[in-house]
Amino acid sequence: MSAKQFYLILALAVLPIISASPIESSPGSSGRIYGGNDAAQGQFPYQISIQHTSIGRHNCGGSILNSRWILTAAHCVEDSVPSDWTIQTGTSILSSGGTHHRLARIILHEGYPGNFWVDNDIAVVELEDEIEFSNLAQPIELETEIVGEVDAVVSGWGLVESGDIPDNMQYLNLRTLTNQQCYSYWSSNLLSSDEVCAIASAGQSVCSADSGGPLVANGKQIGVVSWGGGCGGGSPDVYARVSSYVDWINNAISS
Repeated sequence: MSAKQFYLILALAVLPIISASPIESSPGSSGRIYGGNDAAQGQFPYQISIQHTSIGRHNCGGSILNSRWILTAAHCVEDSVPSDWTIQTGTSILSSGGTHHRLARIILHEGYPGNFWVDNDIAVVELEDEIEFSNLAQPIELETEIVGEVDAVVSGWGLVESGDIPDNMQYLNLRTLTNQQCYSYWSSNLLSSDEVCAIASAGQSVCSADSGGPLVANGKQIGVVSWGGGCGGGSPDVYARVSSYVDWINNAISS
């Protein structure tokens, strides 16, 4: 077992930031994604919710690539079949509005080892029907260049301080770090060049069920929520670096 796998399994035991397990939410729950804000309808039209078909619960995030394809994290959909999942698009409120889509195909990056390893933590899923684009549902452009330090935003329905899944999408402003800067928090044997770090103010971060969601800077998606050290823990969260996978993504959705 590598140091990276050991660390991530240990992190799971403390706080399941990389878990793709469904989280039970309580009616009337309150709180925000560790310092986040409520998203307005249409503020993040590329953001989608991946939900368990059988129970209708939010599980992971993702982003719209085009009318038939969604980008997410491999660990969100590993060891599953398309019928396990439903995609909700076109709303920031899970309980209201939007459109639900069934999945036709799941394609994991061939370099993703599975079993809570998060190298090459990228997947695309194909929908059975097309998304009808509107001001509430739009594709996101992918970043093709390596970014350094930039202001960014992450969105999703991950756990808030109360331990619940929020009904209203949350968002958080943060800043990316260079990998050299991120080595102050994560050693080079944990962080690869195909990953990018981002950090917010103390007590703010992504959390469980934000996995697979988009990190966006200057209108382009630069990362996919992958792993981290704990909700609101003060260390940078780590994202699959989109620019490293643009060719793979384009080939996969053309297959």
